[in-house]
Amino acid sequence: MRTILITGPGGSGRTTVAAATALAAAREGTRTLVLSADRTDTLGTVLGATTGPAPTQVTPTLTAWRPDATAGFRDDLAGFQDRASNVLNLLGASRLDPEEVTPLPGAEELTLLRALRDAALSERHELLVVDLPPTPQALALLSLPEELRRYLRRLLPAERQAAAGLRPVLGRLAGVPMPSEWLYETAARWDTELGAVEAVLADRHRVVRLVAEPGPAGSDAVRSATLALALRGLRPDTLVANRVVPEDWPPGLVAQQRKVLEEWQETYDVRALPHLGHDPRGTDDLDALQVPGVNATTSTVEWPVADHLAEDGVLVWHIPLPGAVRDELDLIRRGDELVVTAGQFRRIVPLPSVLRRCTVAGAALRDGELRIRFAPDPDLWPRTP
Repeated sequence: MRTILITGPGGSGRTTVAAATALAAAREGTRTLVLSADRTDTLGTVLGATTGPAPTQVTPTLTAWRPDATAGFRDDLAGFQDRASNVLNLLGASRLDPEEVTPLPGAEELTLLRALRDAALSERHELLVVDLPPTPQALALLSLPEELRRYLRRLLPAERQAAAGLRPVLGRLAGVPMPSEWLYETAARWDTELGAVEAVLADRHRVVRLVAEPGPAGSDAVRSATLALALRGLRPDTLVANRVVPEDWPPGLVAQQRKVLEEWQETYDVRALPHLGHDPRGTDDLDALQVPGVNATTSTVEWPVADHLAEDGVLVWHIPLPGAVRDELDLIRRGDELVVTAGQFRRIVPLPSVLRRCTVAGAALRDGELRIRFAPDPDLWPRTP
């Protein structure tokens, strides 16, 4: 199943483009699911059909789904209270009733990720179109599974479970089940679920598509999003220039849009969508947009390690970072990880195995690519007879 992740700055019309993309694919006979996390039913307004917690059949081949974060959060909390009931009783804590539970910040993002995983694993659809939140939140969402798994492994490393056989004995001595047992079980379950989501997001059959209105604000947003995606080893497969006005509109606006479009076309695969003169509503308006279809490209960008040992005695790790500025770039080596900061964005990246036996010998930013030099550590590098 192919997945198209669509995002853009707030107000760019990303939900409309997501709906139109899903509808166009469904018109061609592709079994398509469009997924959104908006609290308000913007997706349903655009499609002309109400969407909600239960999947809605818009056409015979198009399904729309807007999962409910509140219900999911209540179910998770109820399950947690059941597993931790003995400990809560020991502490004298009272259980929360479902009626008094409201979702915490971030619940919508986790609900969307879970729905994305479930949709990908169900095999009921051939195409999944995801209406992501505005770009800053979407980029944080894409990094969430990786970051949470890293936190879990640091806080509850698997090797600490070596004393699992002693926990029942300690539990009997204390008179209650030891918290560590259900804590590790919960951590393992979360790690499995997050791993499934991470696998969906890392699949080479998924692409990230940016939507922006050509103009100064849209140009800045696209530049920032491109750098943030690059830090995650991604690039947009298509840049959708939305609401492009016709030539007979005010000359100042026309000239401004044309200038930005020309700049974008030098770097991106740009597809321009016309301004309809009104907000698109219903399938007829969505059909009139003529959005780009599904293609065979991938958003994954490789970070290769080049062998220059014979010439310079180093290995060079090439990390494409288009739009990065030298003064806003920072690198920190922490054990087998590299902390990369580019502007306002930051990622902790595990080193390739061959580089873990090396020391950092320098780095340079050239032509939008970060090149990090690694020299073999004599104490760790295999010796040549």
